[in-house]
Amino acid sequence: MLNRRSVLAASTLASTTLLAPWSAMAQEKKNSVVFALTLEPPGLDPTAGAASSIAEIVHYNIFETLTKINSDGSVSPLLAESWEVGTDLKTFTFKLRKDVKFQNGVPFNADAVKFSFERAAGEKSTNKDKRTFASMRTQIVDAHTVVITNEDIDPDFLFVLGQATSIIVEPKSAATNATQPVGTGPYQIGRWSKGASVTLQAWKDYRAAKDIAIQRATFRFIPDPAAQVAALMAGDVDCFPRVSPRSVAQFKANARFQVLVSGSRAKTIMAINNARKPLNDVRVRRAIAAAIDRKAVIDGAAEGYGVPIGSYYVPTAFGYVDTTGVNPYDLDKAKALLAEAGVKLPLTLTMTLPPAPYARQGGEVIAAQLAKIGIEVKLQNVEWAQWLSGTYGNKNYDLTIISHVEPFDLGNFAKPDYYWGYQSPQFNALFDQIKRAPRPADRARLLGEAQRLIAQDSVHAFLYQPQWVTVAKKGLRGLWKDMPVFVNDLSALSWA
Repeated sequence: MLNRRSVLAASTLASTTLLAPWSAMAQEKKNSVVFALTLEPPGLDPTAGAASSIAEIVHYNIFETLTKINSDGSVSPLLAESWEVGTDLKTFTFKLRKDVKFQNGVPFNADAVKFSFERAAGEKSTNKDKRTFASMRTQIVDAHTVVITNEDIDPDFLFVLGQATSIIVEPKSAATNATQPVGTGPYQIGRWSKGASVTLQAWKDYRAAKDIAIQRATFRFIPDPAAQVAALMAGDVDCFPRVSPRSVAQFKANARFQVLVSGSRAKTIMAINNARKPLNDVRVRRAIAAAIDRKAVIDGAAEGYGVPIGSYYVPTAFGYVDTTGVNPYDLDKAKALLAEAGVKLPLTLTMTLPPAPYARQGGEVIAAQLAKIGIEVKLQNVEWAQWLSGTYGNKNYDLTIISHVEPFDLGNFAKPDYYWGYQSPQFNALFDQIKRAPRPADRARLLGEAQRLIAQDSVHAFLYQPQWVTVAKKGLRGLWKDMPVFVNDLSALSWA
């Protein structure tokens, strides 16, 4: 016999049955996230390549470092639970966590730290910060204590140890980290579908697994700006860090999305191959710089999301000086410099452009500007792997547009074999003084001198400090507001 209570119970059961699949989907939505990136990484080992897209997937997710860099640029403990700085300001004693193991079950200890840093400094190392590690000496005190001694005083040393090039690797798995990464972080590699996506899964044996809200993260690769917008609008992507800013207005006006405009330590430059004629003549480089209207480039390549720079340094960095007046936009001056250098016009140069929209769009703007002084620029679009091997690796280029995102990479100008081909004993001596200056006031003064020298030498056409735009669904919490380094810290994320 049916009564009111049994009818209500039956209808409740029916509702529960009908809604169960939807509830499961909602639960799935709340513990997974889909990111999109413009560029696919060439591998997943940040110690083996210069591409920032590697760290965007693995840094702090699969691999960890002794220290952790936070959104505001501060540094906190990660694999090191504490440290002490010696009176010489060069010696650091690190106490290591004891509750850590690698994803292959091997315990994390001081041996792994020593191995990782000595590997990064080794003869066969391809770590882009190899010189940094070559200036370090690591000593083991006991299984969970290491002493690292730096050759020079470096106020940013703890920050450096939190960067992706400083990851701690497990010795037996280090050689295969590019395709089968093994770290101590909260996520493991799930699947890498080349050309399409990388999926990470939460690691159930992570030391703080119960605190991880996102259980699965997929990184899709979408280089085309129109396709980026379409993927976000269709709901196929939850978050797009550093999306092409061309369509930001429509996302700001849409209540489904949050738009974060982040500060950066990146420098977008038109790099010049200083080793090639006639680009080895400073007058030609100055002419090129004087023919470029930075504001027009920022508007055309970055939709206005950028701050002009006149050297390889950004306004938010310690010791910054304004050098935008060293090589100002001046077409008459540019033409006069080319004539003084004896350049026969038209001068034909090739500009090699990686697939990032800011590079492709910026290339078109700059090519039109250089045409006004008799320089014909042939635009050569290449894929990211080609740029890394041909331009960065083999130095096979005249001009290229690229954003260097590392916060402390002024030392690149002192590297004799770097892809720019810049050789300056004066800069090398100046940079040595910077590294050895213990007083902040002296360090700031020397940094200013270095910035002015690079600007006067017109090593490159220095364009702008980009402002990164991240578009995400409204309910995604824990995204970084600023970007001192390129990471997507999945452990900090959750759904509202």
